[in-house]
Amino acid sequence: MFAHAQRIAVEGASEGAPLARVSDPEVRAAASFAAVVMRKDPPVDQDFIIATWWLDRAREQTVVINEPAGLRDLSEKLAILAFPGLIPRTFLLRRTGDLRAALRELGGQMILKPVYGYGGRGVLIAREDDPNLSTLFELCTSDGGGWTIAQEFVPAAKLGDKRILLVDGEAIGAVLRVPAAGELRNNFHMGGTPALADLSARDREICAEVGPFLKARGQFFVGLDVLGDKLTEINVTSPTGMQEVNRLAQLRGAETMQARFWDALERKIGAERERQVVAVITGPAAGADRRRFGG
Repeated sequence: MFAHAQRIAVEGASEGAPLARVSDPEVRAAASFAAVVMRKDPPVDQDFIIATWWLDRAREQTVVINEPAGLRDLSEKLAILAFPGLIPRTFLLRRTGDLRAALRELGGQMILKPVYGYGGRGVLIAREDDPNLSTLFELCTSDGGGWTIAQEFVPAAKLGDKRILLVDGEAIGAVLRVPAAGELRNNFHMGGTPALADLSARDREICAEVGPFLKARGQFFVGLDVLGDKLTEINVTSPTGMQEVNRLAQLRGAETMQARFWDALERKIGAERERQVVAVITGPAAGADRRRFGG
């Protein structure tokens, strides 16, 4: 079964300007597009999952990024558990007794995050001496009916967290997100401000371990969140930070984050086309491959 989508031509008056529609929608087969780029913001809800099922069909006809199976499988909050040596101590819990035990193990202070949270929403700090602690646990687990993430508090959080942008498994830039005064969360949506950041030796170590893992799962464009020397999240759905890096580093033209993204995507499309040609001229599977790519 072939996937179809609406083609809408757009253009911008200048680099960075909002795009404007310049044509009416036209329904076309996914095979007629060089690539499909999935950029739907969280939450990862029913509509998001349905979209990945459509993308499963589209990837039989053209290049799709990020790989839909990876979008479903890699929880942005929990995929870090594949790298125990890089992350703060992290627990997935739902019972108040277990949360209290984790709090004691983590020294009387920890971060609570909703599993499907995004943009800093619902992130809380739990302290052993808080008289509202029981209520906090009830709220974050819906009275024990839902899971929550309990994570070791990283003191370096007060300095900000680093968003590292990866394209095809390689780091292309980074920006520090500095929290507003009196705010726990660093997210731009929650008042965090961007600051220029370089990649440290530890950042490069993290990227060297996580990058191949993501590339093997078809996650082409990803944002890693790093607090101090700890990896805290792997953002695969719709990572931000490109514009901030461009502005702070005064990047223009081919040096910008988006230019490096599109260059890498064009290389990926070219490699896929070369693979297609090889498949078409090498035996009995040729017909199937030709149909797959709309030929």
